[in-house]
Amino acid sequence: MSISIRNILCPVDFSENSEHALKYAVALAKAYNANLHLLHVVHPPMMSVPGDPMVPEFSSDVLQSIATAAKERLNVLAADIKATVPNVTAQTATGIDFLEIITAARTQDIDIIVIGTHGRTGLAHVMIGSVAEKIVRKAPCPVLTVKHPEHEFVMP
Repeated sequence: MSISIRNILCPVDFSENSEHALKYAVALAKAYNANLHLLHVVHPPMMSVPGDPMVPEFSSDVLQSIATAAKERLNVLAADIKATVPNVTAQTATGIDFLEIITAARTQDIDIIVIGTHGRTGLAHVMIGSVAEKIVRKAPCPVLTVKHPEHEFVMP
């Protein structure tokens, strides 16, 4: 059996965890001479208002400026990577993070997703949920989850 990796998707939220996962994505892209697709999802904050189930907390102008700033930051990151991986693209999307990531994986013919995990457990995991876990369950391709070394599980 031969594994062909031509397109790698690496969601980036600019956290230390996603920076660590990006190192794996860059190494894979270099090893397989693959295209590396960076994606940042702007998740519109929502709040509950009496009478309305959920409404956006920010205006569309504010969301657009957040998306523009994220795109600029992502472009700088992509430019830094280009010396190592010449086939790198950067894009932003606005929406629910795991859905946008899965949609990108489907529409861009992604062979593997490389994503960092935040290592939340217990109530924080239940309340906040895990984007990586949802992606693992619903992705159309393999998913490599990368745990930040500082969040390693230690046996009690």
